[in-house]
Amino acid sequence: MNNEPAESTGEDRGELVDGLRWKKFGVLDDGFVCLVDVMGDDGSVVQAARVSYGAGTRKVSDDRTLIRYLLRHRHTTPFEMAEIKLLVRVPMDCWRQWIRHRTANVNEYSTRYSIAIDASQATPPESWRSQAESNRQGSGELLDEEVGRELSRTEQELLDHSKRVYQERLDVGVAREQARKDLPLSTYTEAYWKVDLHNLLHFLALRMDSHAQQEIRDYATTIGEQIVQPLFPVVWEAFQDYRVSGLFLTRLDREVVVRLMEQAGQAGQVPPFDETMFLEAQHDNWKPLTRCRERDECHDKLAEMGIVEPRGGQ
Repeated sequence: MNNEPAESTGEDRGELVDGLRWKKFGVLDDGFVCLVDVMGDDGSVVQAARVSYGAGTRKVSDDRTLIRYLLRHRHTTPFEMAEIKLLVRVPMDCWRQWIRHRTANVNEYSTRYSIAIDASQATPPESWRSQAESNRQGSGELLDEEVGRELSRTEQELLDHSKRVYQERLDVGVAREQARKDLPLSTYTEAYWKVDLHNLLHFLALRMDSHAQQEIRDYATTIGEQIVQPLFPVVWEAFQDYRVSGLFLTRLDREVVVRLMEQAGQAGQVPPFDETMFLEAQHDNWKPLTRCRERDECHDKLAEMGIVEPRGGQ
């Protein structure tokens, strides 16, 4: 199967961009992301890497090889030569995580100058999550839907009450900058967000990850699959191969693999190895620890590669 894209004309590119520009891709119950503008394409990355001002006689296959080399070896500067500007509507609690990525240019809807957007994210009964036991900032399993129905009911009461209080303050003349202070974090805000391709890929790698909060993961996945992928198909393919689906092994991880293979050679065993063998091969720093996240992460990486058996319950 040939994965190399056909070389597109300027007319094709223009039609693609025009088709995406201002198209709202829905996220959550009332959020969206849409493309406002884009500067550059896959060729812009290649051009920057070659410090060249023309396509020359290079083939598309050469361009693809170069892009994959750049991303694989973390040569990031050429990816900074392309930019995307988005308009996003996002709940304020999710936006707090988003805005921590300080490598973008941002202009947000102001509730000092304007009345707050009359929309808040509501949670469906089947979507309430428990607190993760092993991760203080993460979610665990879904709660029972019967419990979720009551949570959604009281949530709606809270949203209705906060909306009513906010409007009452405005009606009696309270300043917008003060009237807004008790609005819930589920209130939607809007912002223009302009970022170069390198920092956008970094954002997506972190926020599409399974450890990210589900809500911002939904936004990141939508941006990546609906906007970045069609605009930068070769970069997206390399990003999927080397960042999203790649594995990073630390020095300690590699030493565990070496010890496992040595033990297996002596015992005449083949992978996947059991928990006992893994614990025998673990790094000395981990052995006295009852709980060790680094050890668990190492185990999960090796299980993904089929070197050890998955942990119980996975």
